[in-house]
Amino acid sequence: MKLRTLLTVSCWLLISFCIEGKEISLTFDDAPLPGSSVMSGTDKTARIIEGLKSQQVEDALFFVTTGNIRDEKGVARLNAYSQAGFHLGHHSHSHSSLNKLEAKEYLLDFYRAHLMLQNYENVMRLHRFPFLHYGEMLEKRRIVKAGLDELDYQVGYVTVDNFDWYLNGKFLEAHSQKKSINYEKLKEVYISTIWQAIEFYDNIALKSLKQNVKHVLLLHENELAALFIGDLVEHIKRNGWKIISPREAYTDELLAPYKMEYTFNKQGRVAAIAHNKGVDKSSLRSEAENKDYLDDLLKKNEVFK
Repeated sequence: MKLRTLLTVSCWLLISFCIEGKEISLTFDDAPLPGSSVMSGTDKTARIIEGLKSQQVEDALFFVTTGNIRDEKGVARLNAYSQAGFHLGHHSHSHSSLNKLEAKEYLLDFYRAHLMLQNYENVMRLHRFPFLHYGEMLEKRRIVKAGLDELDYQVGYVTVDNFDWYLNGKFLEAHSQKKSINYEKLKEVYISTIWQAIEFYDNIALKSLKQNVKHVLLLHENELAALFIGDLVEHIKRNGWKIISPREAYTDELLAPYKMEYTFNKQGRVAAIAHNKGVDKSSLRSEAENKDYLDDLLKKNEVFK
C-alpha cells in the first residue's frame, strides 16, 4: 500500500511539473505588413496591441522586415509597438531566402536592416532568418553567423511553427471575393490549428529532449492576429500555459546555442535538435502544416461560402 501511494504521489508530481512548466513567448514576423480591404495597417497594429493588452501580455516580439516600412505610417506602427512595451527584432530588409543568396549578398541586406532599426527603441539584437532558411551549405552558414556575431546578434529561432500565414491568405482571398465569412468558425480554426502545433512541438521536446523548454511561437503580424490574438492567448492560458517574455524565452540553455550541424531548421529549434539526435524529419512536421489539410478544415467547418 505504501509503495502504491508513493507511486501515485510521484505520478501526480510529474504531471504537475509538466503542466506548471509549460511556458511560451509570442513573436510576430514581417512587421509592418501592409493593410488590406479588411483593415488598414494602422488599425491592424492597434488591434494586435489591444488584444495582447487585454490578456495582460507584458511583452511580445515583432520581427521587422524593414522593406515593409514604406511611409511614416509604417514608422508610427513600429513605434506604437515599442511604446506599448513590446520589442522589435531583425527579420532582414528584403525578406530573401539565404538558401537562394550568396552569403555576401545576404549580409549586405542584413546590414541595411540593422542600420534602419537603429532609429527605433526596444530593439533586441535577434535575427530571424526569412522562411527559417539558415543556408543550405555549411560554409555559407559559417560566414553569415560570423556576420551576425560581429554586431552581437543572436539567432531569433522559433520552436513552434504553423501555417497562420496560409489561413490569413485564404481569409483575404474570401473577403476580396465578397464571400460570406463565418468569423466564429474562422476563429476556431485559427486557434485550434495553432494549438495543435503547440502541442505537437511540445511533445517532440518531451520525447526527444526529455524536458520542458521555453517555447517561442511563430506568428505573423497579419489580419487574423489582429482579430483573434486575444482569444488565442486566452486559450493558451486556459490550458495551463504561462505566457513569458521573448527575452526570458531566449535564455533557454538547451535551445539558445546555435550549432552549425543543424541541417533541419525549417520547423524550428526543437525539431532541429530532435533531427540532430536522429529523429526522421518526416516525424517533425505538424499535420496542420499542410495546405490540403487546412483547405479541408475550412471547407468542413463552412468558414467561407
